[in-house]
Amino acid sequence: MDPYDSDSSGFDDDGDFTETGVLLGYAADEIVEDTISHLGGWPTWLDNATPPPGDFAKCKVCSQPMLLLLELHGDLPNDFPHDERRLYIFSCPRKPCNRKPGSVRALRATRKLKIEQPPQPKKEEKPEPTEEKKTDPPAPKQDLGASLFGSSSLTGSVSASANPFSSGASSGLPSNPFAAPAPSPGLSSQPAKPAQTTPSSTKTLSESFADKVRVSSPPPTTQPPEASGPSAPWPSQSEFPAPYTQFYLDAEYETMSRPSTPTIPANVTIDNTEEEGAGGSGELKDAFESELDKAFIRFSTRLGHNPEQVLRYEFRGTPLLYSHADAVGKRLHDPKNPSPGARVTTVAASNRIPRCEYCGSERVFEFQLVPHAISVLEEGRDVGLGPKDDAGMEWGTIILGVCSKDCGPKEVGVVGYREEWAGVQWEEPTK
Repeated sequence: MDPYDSDSSGFDDDGDFTETGVLLGYAADEIVEDTISHLGGWPTWLDNATPPPGDFAKCKVCSQPMLLLLELHGDLPNDFPHDERRLYIFSCPRKPCNRKPGSVRALRATRKLKIEQPPQPKKEEKPEPTEEKKTDPPAPKQDLGASLFGSSSLTGSVSASANPFSSGASSGLPSNPFAAPAPSPGLSSQPAKPAQTTPSSTKTLSESFADKVRVSSPPPTTQPPEASGPSAPWPSQSEFPAPYTQFYLDAEYETMSRPSTPTIPANVTIDNTEEEGAGGSGELKDAFESELDKAFIRFSTRLGHNPEQVLRYEFRGTPLLYSHADAVGKRLHDPKNPSPGARVTTVAASNRIPRCEYCGSERVFEFQLVPHAISVLEEGRDVGLGPKDDAGMEWGTIILGVCSKDCGPKEVGVVGYREEWAGVQWEEPTK
């Protein structure tokens, strides 16, 4: 059973595979174009002088510092052209905290690079004075039109700046959409980026991971006020458990091959004498699948097309549910609208992602971690040796829901942190 969802773009001419709008992340041992996005290791901040409040580092179950699972360079030039973004997933490795709410937490960092200039209607009211001055207005109007349709600093910086990683790829897919504006090879050594109001600041946005996703949605018009957070400092590295090994991320769009029709070997014969009494192989197959979680079958089959993936990214898209029966599955799955491609956002109904606690806006799906990330992070790591630490991860998927308005500080250059919704679907216990 392998449904092809509404996000699929269709099979190629040969009918062998289909491509979707989901961007897949893969672990890489060596540095790729993006030096910010990575699994494991230590987090780096938009401004090293302004780390998050220390309370964000702590597990909500045991109040001890957690380990970084993922840091993602999350700029979205089409949605938030004036914002710099990073996303983080933290998890508590201690056995008593396993499977408990609050043992996995998500964090979003935002910094505004430039304030959007409000429209200036005064220029349209000026051609009223005397008729002698009517010869002057055409010049500024032409300049305004030129700035709006290609020569303004904002338009040129976001849409017209060249990207070294996607040269001549306007009609093709990027080789690596996890692209960051500047390298940061050392641990926590990335230099702080000063706030800039020149076009060079916004030029870095076009080189981001999410810009390569080629998403487009109306950018937010306003930002909610900054919310006050806890004042405890971020813990020192000595207070954390040993981090997971760091892996950088490479990416490509999801492709799925058409399932092949099984062939029957020449030396095998089929006895149909029992088929009439048993209802046929079709009924046996249906009976077998009815005993399993159909969501899990779809989940594992979909991942099987690209088994090395660790991350699935689709801003405002649809998460791939591990189960419909757990708390997260019941919240996100709508049995009245079971279409696998249905978009998941916050709506009036209670069975959706919770609204942003800071500004009240709806939250939308951005990405999810999938089980192969566990295999990558725990490879060569001693787990299960102690009663408290390194118990081993047992989740099936971690789904991130983020504020649709990317709420944060309004001031240029000020870094703000928001805790976002992390929906964890835990691995089914073996019986």
